[in-house]
Order: sequence, then C-alpha cells, then structure tokens
Amino acid sequence: MSAAMMWVVSPNSEVCNQLGFLETTRTTDSSNKKGLFRLKNVGRKHRRYSVFNKVGSRRTSVARRVVANPSGNLAISSEQLVYDVVLKQAALVKKQMRSREEDVDVKPEIVLPGNLGLLNEAYDRCGEVCAEYAKTFYLGTLLMTPERRKAIWAIYVWCRRTDELVDGPNASHITPKALDRWESRLEDLFNGRPFDMLGAALSDTVSKFPVDIQPFKDMIDGMRMDLRKSRYENFDELYLYCYYVAGTVGLMSVPIMGIAPESNAPTESVYNAALALGIANQLTNILRDVGEDARRGRVYLPQDELAQAGLSDEDIFAMKVTDKWRFFMKKQIHRARTFFDQAEEGVTQLSSASRWPVWASLLLYRQILDEIEANDYNNFTKRAYVSKPKKIVALPVAYAKSLVPPSSRKLASN
Repeated sequence: MSAAMMWVVSPNSEVCNQLGFLETTRTTDSSNKKGLFRLKNVGRKHRRYSVFNKVGSRRTSVARRVVANPSGNLAISSEQLVYDVVLKQAALVKKQMRSREEDVDVKPEIVLPGNLGLLNEAYDRCGEVCAEYAKTFYLGTLLMTPERRKAIWAIYVWCRRTDELVDGPNASHITPKALDRWESRLEDLFNGRPFDMLGAALSDTVSKFPVDIQPFKDMIDGMRMDLRKSRYENFDELYLYCYYVAGTVGLMSVPIMGIAPESNAPTESVYNAALALGIANQLTNILRDVGEDARRGRVYLPQDELAQAGLSDEDIFAMKVTDKWRFFMKKQIHRARTFFDQAEEGVTQLSSASRWPVWASLLLYRQILDEIEANDYNNFTKRAYVSKPKKIVALPVAYAKSLVPPSSRKLASN
C-alpha cells in the first residue's frame, strides 16, 4: 500500500494503463488515448540517482547509508537520512531566491517539438485528472496562481501514475525492470526530454521551479520496497517507507506552493513540516487499511511494537478486536497525531494562496483517526472514512485557518 500524494485518492485504471510499461518497446499506436502524447526519439539512459558526499565524488544513495552497527541496530536513523534530503531541497530554494535577486542562473523553459499548444493541453489533462480523483484538493488549487496551480497538477499526476504501478489494476504485471524504466524516464524528464504529454507538463514544471529530483527518485524506491517487502521490523524502517511513498510529496510540493514572504521560519523547517504531513497521512492510511492489507498478506505495522503489545501477524489475520489491539492502536494513533501536530505550523508558513488545500488535506486526514476510534478500533472489517457532511464542514474551517498569517515564532529546523 502506498500513498503517492498527501491527498491520497482511489486508483485510476486509465492513468495506469497509459504508462506503457506492459509493452516491450515504445509505440505511437492507436491504443495511446485520452491525453498521452508520446514524443519520438527520447534518449534512454539509466543510472540510480544519489547524493554526493562532501568528500570526493563518491556517491552514496539515501537507502545505502542505512548501515548496521555491531549490535545490529541502525547506525544512522531514517529520520536523519531523510532530513539530509530536506536540507538539500531547502538549499535549492535558497539558491533560486539568490538567483532571482541577482538575475542569474535562470532555468530555460522546456520547448516541445511540434505544436507548443501540446504543453497547455498536457496541463489541462493533468487538471482534469486532479479534478476527477482529488476533488477537494483540486478546488483548493483554484486559489493558487495559474502557474503554481498547473505545476501542482503536474506533480499530482506523476505521483499518481507512480503509485498506480504497484497499487493499480496492472500491479501484478509490474517488475523491478518496469520501475527502472520509469526512473529512466524521470531522468530524461528532468533533462527536458519527456516521454509523453503528461510527462511534458512535469518537465516544464521542474524547469521553472527549484524542484530536486531526489524526492521523485525516492518515491520510486518506495514502490520498489512494495515489490519486495511486506513486513517492517520497527518504526525506523516504517518511517523510511512512509517518507518514500508520501513524505516525498511534501518536498516536491513546497517549492511550487511557495513560502510566505513574511515568514521568519528557516526554509528547512518548512520542508520538515511538509515531510511530517506526508508521514502523518501515510501512517493514517496504514491504520485505516490494516484489514485490507492483511487480506493481501501485508502488515505495515512495526513488528517489535506488535510483540510488545502481545500481538503477532496471526492476531491481525484473525481480524478480531481485542483489548490488546485497542491498546496497540491507541499508541499508533497518538504517533500519527504527533506528526500532524508537527505539520500544522509549517502549513501556516506557506504562501497565502497555497494554504487552503493543504489545510483541507490535513484536517480531513486527521479526522480518519477519529473515525477509527469511533469504530472501536475495528480497522479489520470496517473502513474508517470521513462522511460528506463532515467534509463540507471541514472546508470552511480549513479556509479560515488558511487566512491566519505565519507565526512570529520560528519553527525548529529538526
């Protein structure tokens, strides 16, 4: 199970079918419908993206830096590894701000071969997908400036397509090589060589905003984890997975949404809060979908914490709510709420036009935890969801919160 966006929605077979991964070669045949325009002669190369160390040019990927000490514990926590990515993205934003002041180092716009109108068509198609499958969030994006609105739509669609690889109707046909091809296309996209129309929208977006490729790469790594891993020994492992499949979205989105000019918060602290919202949302997904995941043979809960509560996978597969299960769930829900708390101050620091959709996402997702409690912690056979009347009530509350200016109190950087 993965949540490709902070505002997670249901699978879309159309988007998944358009990925082209079930074919051995790229084509421009008649089966390519409803918004996909495949560009010809797109270069293909593949190399795992990695973060450069300060010493020399030796590359060390985020995942590979998780090493064990003699006692068998992680020498570096997942939180610290992920925070390194936060710092890198924050540095990119600061660099762009300095560039704008000096009027140098401006990225060129993407020019599509053929009809330039295709780019507008690509953005329009991204908006249609967002409107159909993330209605509440789409409504909030209409308050953004046109450039930011289109960019968020492009990121939304790429994340959705990526998520569909392992959670969509064709997930059983997806192999590690398919994810390698998707990553290769991502690299081409960031180099101004999009594979198709929807990719062209994102390629144009990353040429205009200080968006780093690392969170996109990390999300694909999250999909790889879903192919090979169905258990998580402790929360440190689970945290890294949550970052890969959901926390990454916060890092992708903040450069688009923008930080309020009047904000006094360090740039990295705003990114850290966006990361916390992604983690909170994914933890909420996990707690909501325990029964659904169990029926697929998956347990996205820390194994050591289950054991401490006197529980095991067998108890989950039995799908019975017991006092032990209630006690365990209370602790898990508390943790998720803690991450939501960390996220709230960061939302306030965003540009005024970007706050409403994020506040709406936060409030609505947080209410899912309330619904789990209302169901007496039965997330085996009852799916917790926020009713339409409650959603309607939450929207004006989110809008009111979006009007609150950034706090004068500085956020913690880590």
